[in-house]
Amino acid sequence: MSAPPPVAGGDPYRSAGVDYETLDAAKRVALAAAAATSAVPAGRGARLEDASRGEPATLVEVGGLRLGFVLECLGTKSMLARAYEEATGEDRFAAIGYDTVAAVVNDCCCIGALPVVVNAYFATGSAGWFTGTRHASLVEGFRKGCVDAGAAWGGGESPTLSGLVADDGIDLAGSAIGVVPDGQPALLGEALAAGDELVLLASTGLHANGASLARKVAAGLPDGLGHRLGSGEALGEALLRPSPCYVGVVEALQQSGASLHYASHVTGHGLRKLMRAQRALTYVVGELPPVPEVLGFLADAAGLDARAAYATFNMGAGFALFVAAGEGAAAVEVARRLGHRALVAGTVEAGARRVVLEPIGVEYGSGELELR
Repeated sequence: MSAPPPVAGGDPYRSAGVDYETLDAAKRVALAAAAATSAVPAGRGARLEDASRGEPATLVEVGGLRLGFVLECLGTKSMLARAYEEATGEDRFAAIGYDTVAAVVNDCCCIGALPVVVNAYFATGSAGWFTGTRHASLVEGFRKGCVDAGAAWGGGESPTLSGLVADDGIDLAGSAIGVVPDGQPALLGEALAAGDELVLLASTGLHANGASLARKVAAGLPDGLGHRLGSGEALGEALLRPSPCYVGVVEALQQSGASLHYASHVTGHGLRKLMRAQRALTYVVGELPPVPEVLGFLADAAGLDARAAYATFNMGAGFALFVAAGEGAAAVEVARRLGHRALVAGTVEAGARRVVLEPIGVEYGSGELELR
């Protein structure tokens, strides 16, 4: 089979100012430098698991515990919330607070580490940002996200960065520490095998990825974020729908004794993230989840074909679980009991590292996702 064409322009998100090719190359430089520090904490009885480098969270073993550590940011989605507030008077910062936590904890549980503490980073350009209702809303959303993830909110930092952050802006991020439960494997990709089944958990829409492109699309519409989608919902309202917290599904599968082999949070790079593990395996998707209306609209408005759209947005698949052969249906049932739509979407096969999306005739090769 001939090699598939590269994603248009290297990455369709580049037109909105986010060049993943450059960013991924920069991350690989940083990872190489970081790898040279792995032995440094050995004198304090800690060991960093190098196999976790390039995964959504880092695994550290210390004092008999296997700890996952992650830091993640919300990106520019807070700008959508501020623009929507200015246009409509509606405060949606509770959803933004929840989104920030979800972005962090969903990454943490990808390696099998259940979050126990989350810290916040709220950086503003001016103390004036904290006036009105938005700060209380942000705090409540962040609190609720921590509770839903089973974690405590430990603390954080809220600097005023005048000249770096816009006076009416806020940069949101967070970090988390999680614990891999006793008797459970860390999910670092080694257990993945041909025959495994792929379960996709549904997304609610944009989540924390694609906001820059969404803002560019909205800016080109006469009604901006007030544009009405086919369902009648405002574009801004649909874009600001909170992300799900998937931690409970991972925890329930661990407790059920399921053979959970790997997990991937489908964020930047779209469904290319299904081949995040650095393994020579082919991920064949035979069924895709329904595409949320807002993502279909964004893809069409941005002029993305199917190949580019599924390489940019989650397109309805927010989280991927890889379980042993024959266990997919049980995993779907666990997810459904917890309120998540899910489906057995495909299988892992022997072969070159690639993702094959059969329903839309799209394939992504190994070179289109290089995170380490």
